[in-house]
Amino acid sequence: MKIQALCVISAMMLSIPAMAAKITVNTIDALQQAIQKAAPGDEIILANGTYTTEGDITIACAGTADKHIAIRAASPLGATIGGNGGFMLVSPAAYVDISGFKFTHRSNHTKTAPGTRFCRFTRNLFETAGDGEYLLLAGSDHQVDYNTFQHKNSMGRFIAVRGQGSQIAERLWIHHNYFNDFKPQTGNGAEALQFGLSGFSMSASNSIVEHNLFENCAGENELISVKSSGVILRYNTVRDSKAQFTLRHGNYCQVYGNYFFNTPGLRIFGDHHLIFSNYFENCQVAITIGNGDGEVATGSLLTCHDRPDSVYIGFNTLVNNKGNIELPDRKNGLGATFVTVAYNIIQGGHAAAQIKGPYPGAVWTGNYLYQTAGPGDMPAGAFREVNPRLQQDKQGIWRLANGSPAAAASKAPVPGIVWDMDGQPRTAPLDAGADQLSPARIAAHALTAAETGCLAK
Repeated sequence: MKIQALCVISAMMLSIPAMAAKITVNTIDALQQAIQKAAPGDEIILANGTYTTEGDITIACAGTADKHIAIRAASPLGATIGGNGGFMLVSPAAYVDISGFKFTHRSNHTKTAPGTRFCRFTRNLFETAGDGEYLLLAGSDHQVDYNTFQHKNSMGRFIAVRGQGSQIAERLWIHHNYFNDFKPQTGNGAEALQFGLSGFSMSASNSIVEHNLFENCAGENELISVKSSGVILRYNTVRDSKAQFTLRHGNYCQVYGNYFFNTPGLRIFGDHHLIFSNYFENCQVAITIGNGDGEVATGSLLTCHDRPDSVYIGFNTLVNNKGNIELPDRKNGLGATFVTVAYNIIQGGHAAAQIKGPYPGAVWTGNYLYQTAGPGDMPAGAFREVNPRLQQDKQGIWRLANGSPAAAASKAPVPGIVWDMDGQPRTAPLDAGADQLSPARIAAHALTAAETGCLAK
């Protein structure tokens, strides 16, 4: 009987899962050793202090969906990682959360490699040294949220997204980050966020970039450069940045609910994009429709400026911009085809539209102009010159007032136009401009620094 009882007890002990461990370390070597031994549910805490690395800290451990592995500083921003190496996540790393660090090491040394999955960078501060990327993402299903990327005065990017082969990293969620102070550089390759490269442009990412704030970023002419397909950019705010949101290569992207203040606005190449419910104020140019120099669908190189085809630009609000909707001149340019410009409100600033290249198959309808320098190249019958009755709210945003002639501008729903700039659902009839008069809960707004980044409340 005693033997049977001992066997039962032994079997029960074997069936009990190992308890998750909380490990505190105070050297880089001890941190690396703890990471190598980490099991699902473990929490690895690096004591506060400044650490100088000789090489990368390799992370290849894997948690589970239910039991992540946490690697964090003892207190928010309490541990600084300097030196020559950062956090290098390599396959099979998965379900690892990294938080609370200040990264000042050499650039290009915090990365997620192809084959990594479901990892998260949250509540960190990135200010790495020299040319290169602050953070590079090549794995899929990662989340980057509530981080601060700041004070860059070198080539490279705050964040660069890559992939493997010709497939861009998939299902990334980049949100509530603060991108601040990127000094102007000489040359190409200094975007705040570069999403892909030409070779990835025909692959779909199905990723979301939302609720981020960009301030004083002017590394080069492109602030965000999207070089992949199937990316949603929504509810981001850009202030005082001398660089454009650019859909540079790729197709089927959506840009909606973004706020642009005192920037060069949005530039568009590629096909089948939806551009709606965006707010532009005091921009050099609000919306630039690219004049293509190639057509990928008929064999042009992926590196070309792919002619915009079948792009929908509607339900945006443009206020006091030096330029409103433009297609610039290009020697031997192919222009853009079958672009729809519909139900936008354009108040103040230069002529409503300036088209300086081929523009066959265009559809213009339902736009509202007020106090502009005239319609410019917007054709007769495509607009009404009438006061849309915009009024400023407490944050200074120009919104529709009740009784506006721009209300219920489209009696029927428009495919894909389902949200306004406040994150409120649009249901027919649809109001012109970025704002839908609605009693629904407001889920988005123009962001401030206090609402994003590693110190956000």
